[in-house]
Amino acid sequence: MRALYLFPLVIFFVSIQLIAQDKPAYALFDSSGKPTTYQAMLDTLNNRKDVILFGEMHDNPIAHWLELEVTQDLASTKTLILGAEMIEADNQKQLNAYLSDSINLKQLDSTARLWVNHKTDYQPLVDFAKNNSLQFIATNVPRRYASMVYKEGFEVLDSLPSEEKEWIAPLPIAFDPELPRYQEILKMMGDHGSPKLVMAQAIKDATMAHFILQNIEENKVFIHYNGSFHSDFHEGILWYLKNGAPKLNYTTITSVAQKDLDTLEEAYLNQADFIIVIDEDMTKTY
Repeated sequence: MRALYLFPLVIFFVSIQLIAQDKPAYALFDSSGKPTTYQAMLDTLNNRKDVILFGEMHDNPIAHWLELEVTQDLASTKTLILGAEMIEADNQKQLNAYLSDSINLKQLDSTARLWVNHKTDYQPLVDFAKNNSLQFIATNVPRRYASMVYKEGFEVLDSLPSEEKEWIAPLPIAFDPELPRYQEILKMMGDHGSPKLVMAQAIKDATMAHFILQNIEENKVFIHYNGSFHSDFHEGILWYLKNGAPKLNYTTITSVAQKDLDTLEEAYLNQADFIIVIDEDMTKTY
């Protein structure tokens, strides 16, 4: 009989111990800092059409895992087009060849300028597109052009051959150097900052927006993966998207690192429509 009385107490203390040992890797918040759930975010994404900008920390495994999870879950109800900063526009032919099984991954790696963490962090997304016959768009400006802009400004692009101009946003590039995020770049760089440095950031934002709008299709959702700085606070890529197609519906996701997952830090309020807060102790992918 005594054992019957002790049993509920054992269950209680075991439950308390399990709660104490719970160590979530991430938490989700809306733009106002209110906690939300993955399902609530997914429901919102399912109800909003057109473009999703998924801002990541490039070396964070939780951000990459959630990119894949969101993509897979959305694909069960929506027809998707995928696109990414991490592959440059002049490598689209190689990417298409891989998607159509004309070349293998080793050949893609040797002919395209893939990031050092491509195999672990982005190849799963490319393979998801391949296995489901989805488009995957290489949206970023070839890095040599961003470097040219950093050294000489936008005007240097005017002398490019017509074929190479196909890999960048149409000229002339719209540019607002007073956007808060561009001003933040200058502040972060201190004495190393310059207007041309911000132009180099803008040519990336403008080109990614251009290829999103060039490839979007009616009744399909374009999900784009980019560094969070390119879409945080609804600037960067989104500024160019809204200038080019103000009537489309846009949703942004960002990822940040904090020690405490219970409350969103004030600095991150309104950074995106959904904010993934990841434990700052999370290991890095490179």
